[in-house]
Amino acid sequence: MIRLAVPDATHQIDRRIYGQFAEHLGRCVYEGLWVGTDSPIAHHNGIRTDVVQALRHIKVPLVRWPGGCFADEYHWLKGVGDERQPMVNTHWGGVIEPNTFGTHEYFELLHQLDAEAYINGNVGSGSVAEMHDWIEYMTLDSTAPMAELRKRHGREQAWKVEYFGVGNESWGCGGNMLPLHYANLYRQYQTYVRTYGEAPIQKIACGANADDYEWTEVLMARAAEHMDGLSLHYYTLPTGEWSAKGAATGFSDFEWHETLRQTRRMDEMLTHHSRIMDRYDPAKRVSLIVDEWGTWYDVEKGTNPGFLYQQNTQRDAMVAAINLNIFHRHGARVRMANIAQMVNVLQSMILTDGARMLTTPTYHVFDLYTDHQDAEYIPTAAGALGAESELTVSRKDGAFTISAANTSLTDGLDAAFELPGRVGEVLRAQVLASDTPDAHNTFDAPEAVALRDLDVQVDGAQVRFTLPPHAVATVRVANAG
Repeated sequence: MIRLAVPDATHQIDRRIYGQFAEHLGRCVYEGLWVGTDSPIAHHNGIRTDVVQALRHIKVPLVRWPGGCFADEYHWLKGVGDERQPMVNTHWGGVIEPNTFGTHEYFELLHQLDAEAYINGNVGSGSVAEMHDWIEYMTLDSTAPMAELRKRHGREQAWKVEYFGVGNESWGCGGNMLPLHYANLYRQYQTYVRTYGEAPIQKIACGANADDYEWTEVLMARAAEHMDGLSLHYYTLPTGEWSAKGAATGFSDFEWHETLRQTRRMDEMLTHHSRIMDRYDPAKRVSLIVDEWGTWYDVEKGTNPGFLYQQNTQRDAMVAAINLNIFHRHGARVRMANIAQMVNVLQSMILTDGARMLTTPTYHVFDLYTDHQDAEYIPTAAGALGAESELTVSRKDGAFTISAANTSLTDGLDAAFELPGRVGEVLRAQVLASDTPDAHNTFDAPEAVALRDLDVQVDGAQVRFTLPPHAVATVRVANAG
C-alpha cells in the first residue's frame, strides 16, 4: 500500500515536458502537418484538420521547429513571401525542400494548436545578422525593415516567440564544434536574440549529446549567465548501435527488456548533468531541456532511409511512460522536453497515409498523462509497486492522478494507494493494454491498440486496481479530504 500525502509535493510538473518536435524531415511537415491550401484533404489554411484535432486532444503545449539537423541549414528568408526559394534537404534524403511551410505557416499551426513557439536558429551555416533579422521579423512591432517586410507578407501584428534555440547539435550535424568553440559562438549569437516585446525570449543553448558531461561543464562554466536553458539529446536504441539499431516490430523478449534498460539510462544522465548544472546554478534558474528523445529503430522496409519512418508499438508506449516518469522526477530542473517527432518520423504521435490518419500507442500514453501537466509532483519510492513497475503521482485541482506502467511481459501488477482523505469521484480510469508487446495500429486496424476502461476498487481512502502485463494506466480520483 502506497500512502500519498499533500505535503509531500516537491515541485510542479511543467506542461512543456509534453512538448512536441516537428522537423523538415520525411513526411512530418509535408503531408503530416501541411497539405496546402489546394489539397482535397480536409484542412484549415493548409494545415490538416484531423491532425490538429488529435494533437489538441492531448494538449500539446509547444512545438519545436524547424529542426533538428535541418535547422542549421535553414535560411528563413527562403520560406517567407509569395516567391519561395526551394533548397536541397541534405541531411534527410537529399530531397527538394520547397519551403512552402515557413515562418507564417508555423505560427498558423501554433495558433490552431493553441501552443507556444520554440524555434531553433541557424548557427552552423547561418550568420549573426540572419538570426538577428529573423527575431526582428517575428517579434518587432515597429517600422523597422524586417517588421515592415513581415507586414508586406500579410502579418501586421508581431508574433510571440517564447523559446529560441541558438543552434542544434553543434557537436555534430550543426557544425562538429568543440564545446569551448560553441560556448564562445553561443555568447556572441545570443546577444542578438533581442527581446522586442513585453515577454523576454527564453534562450536555449545547445547542450550535450547523451552522456557528454564535458560539454555541459564547459557550457555552464563559460555561458550559464547568458542562457535560460541548456538542451540534452538522448535516443533509445534497442541495440545501442547506430549501424544496426533493431526493428520496430517482431522483436524478442530480450530486445524488449534491453530497450527499456537503454531508456532508463535517461535517469542517470539527467542526474549527472543536473549535478554539474547545480554547481554553477544552485538556484536552478537554467532549465535542462530534453528537446530530442524517443526510440530510434531501423526504418521500415521499402521506405526512404532518410525519412526515418518507423512503426510504433506497445513497447514504444512503455518507453514514453518511462521517460515521462523520469522527467517528472527531475522536474525541479527539467522544465521542457520534445519527443522526436510529432508525425510520421521516429516515435510519432500520429502516422498518416495520404488522407488516412491514425494515432499510435505513444499518443495514447500522452493522452493518459494529460492531467499531470502543471500538477504538483508527489514523490514515491523507486519500484514502489514492484521491480517491474513505473509510477508517477501528481495532484491538481483537489484530485490525485496516478499513472502506472507494468513492464513485465508475463505477470499482472496489483496497485494499491491510500489518499490523505476519503476518495470522492473516480474522474478517470483507463488502461492501454495489448495482447502482444509488439501490437500496433495500422491503417486497416487503427484501433488495435487504444485506451480502454480500467476497473478500479474504492474503499474509503483506498484505491486499488490491477494492470495486465506490458500495460500503462491512469487513475484520477477526487480527494474529499
